[in-house]
Amino acid sequence: MADHAKTLVLGIGNVLLQDEGAGVHAIRLLADFTAQREDIELMDGGTLSFTLACSIEDTDKLIVIDAANYDGQPGTTKVFEGGQMDDFIGSNRRLSVHEVGLIDLFAIAHLAGRLPKRRALIGIQPQTIAWGDTPSLPVAGAIRLACDQALRLIEDWQS
Repeated sequence: MADHAKTLVLGIGNVLLQDEGAGVHAIRLLADFTAQREDIELMDGGTLSFTLACSIEDTDKLIVIDAANYDGQPGTTKVFEGGQMDDFIGSNRRLSVHEVGLIDLFAIAHLAGRLPKRRALIGIQPQTIAWGDTPSLPVAGAIRLACDQALRLIEDWQS
């Protein structure tokens, strides 16, 4: 069971599809920066499953890092916070191969009355979703920025 005082940072994606794995790569990098932080819980959500619903419901602060198609330049990041996040993942746009799973997880949490009060999606615009276990150069460069944005959100939410 998650600790309500902690911020859950959930990285999602398929690391076998180059830029699709950006969220998981970000979680791995964040682990290096947050090893001593007890206020942060990192989770590799892979390509999502319903088993993550409990973790989402059990936290008051959630940051999701994922490849997201928002028509930006490849390797750019965009932060969708609160209602902006809800609107973005609820839109009819195709975000990634696991889009439906994130929508479903939020619907479950909403129906249970346990949607995290503070929530954000940090989307990284992919360049390619081809087979390969490393992100494209633009996305590889954006992963560190996404980590910095996540840490900044965590600090902002503590005040």
